[in-house]
Amino acid sequence: MEIVKIVQKHAPITGEQIAEMLKVSRPTLRSDLSKLVILNYIDAKPKVGYFLGQKGNTRQEEKFKMLQKKVGEIHSVPVIVREMTTIQDAVVSLFLANVGNLIVTDEKGNLAGVASRKDLLKVTLGNPTAGSIPVSMVMTRQPNVVTVSPEDTILEAARKIIAHQIDSLPVVIPSDSEKPGSHWKVVGRITKTNIIKMLLDMVAED
Repeated sequence: MEIVKIVQKHAPITGEQIAEMLKVSRPTLRSDLSKLVILNYIDAKPKVGYFLGQKGNTRQEEKFKMLQKKVGEIHSVPVIVREMTTIQDAVVSLFLANVGNLIVTDEKGNLAGVASRKDLLKVTLGNPTAGSIPVSMVMTRQPNVVTVSPEDTILEAARKIIAHQIDSLPVVIPSDSEKPGSHWKVVGRITKTNIIKMLLDMVAED
């Protein structure tokens, strides 16, 4: 499908140009181009060059639809601790779950903050009494935590992860508390790994 990718990026493009990019001769490429035209992956116009065919465009639409999938379809189980969890217990939870950060909730189960590996490391280095400190003392608090909802798209989640240079996002829905919209219940987390795995699965289908 390398030819289709080249046509998609550079159309209209001639057979000679495609051959040059692939570092093969034009006659070597002729049969492959003919097959792709017959299969409708690319289309050819005399004296103009090659364009994406109907199947090529359909494939691109499928990839776009994949990125429009909802966060709720691929998010993973959140790793949660309570605000009063000690730093020592938080570190144990972090490494047992093999994650980069912990989602912290209050006594009602609402999102209170996020504690990253870096947050925990900073407070424990050179501080022998840090283990008994509650995780709430070092976490990033809820108003400053970047979140997504299950109805947000994968593309929106990926953009937030890149823009804020973080590894994962809590997936939240409005809590049934007395202040709707001000409290959030955690239902999952979406990570770089979730998104990369989905993209790899998509590439493997080509």
